[in-house]
Amino acid sequence: MENKLANPAPLGLMGFGMTTVLLNIHNAGFFPLGSMILAMGVFYGGIAQIIAGAMEFKKANTFGTTAFTSYGLFWISLVGLIVFPKLGWLEGPPAGFMGWYLFMWGVFTFFMWIATFGKNRALQFVFLSLWILFFLLAAKDWTGNANIGVIAGFEGIICGLSAIYLAMAEVINENWGKTVLPIGDR
Repeated sequence: MENKLANPAPLGLMGFGMTTVLLNIHNAGFFPLGSMILAMGVFYGGIAQIIAGAMEFKKANTFGTTAFTSYGLFWISLVGLIVFPKLGWLEGPPAGFMGWYLFMWGVFTFFMWIATFGKNRALQFVFLSLWILFFLLAAKDWTGNANIGVIAGFEGIICGLSAIYLAMAEVINENWGKTVLPIGDR
């Protein structure tokens, strides 16, 4: 009996992409950080990606498991870093130290980007642009230069949109049984 499982990547990519776009519209200066972004961070960016990671585990996909679970937990930890101080549970990290948090995620993302070299070009772009985003955000926190944060915001919107494109390409291409939206297959 064949065990055919659905592709969980579009779920994880949409959770990542939509949440990334919304946070970076904020970073670009268009609207303040609020409950909408934080709720997306916990539920769609966080929990949905963790679910996708668990589903990738079932498919024996180490890359997908590592990526979706890690970035899902990134979103939940980021929301915790923002919300815990507001609730009076813990002090927030100083900006410079927050830069190290983002830098470490950038290091992780750099290695995940290298792991995409045998995969499609769209996925390579998602991870390359995410790696750049983390380093821009770290630089903003280390320098206190708000202009770097605005640049990061626009770059992050591009990153998130690329993940949304890849997610929808996977759904549409699978549904039609042919390439409708190209992803630069390897």
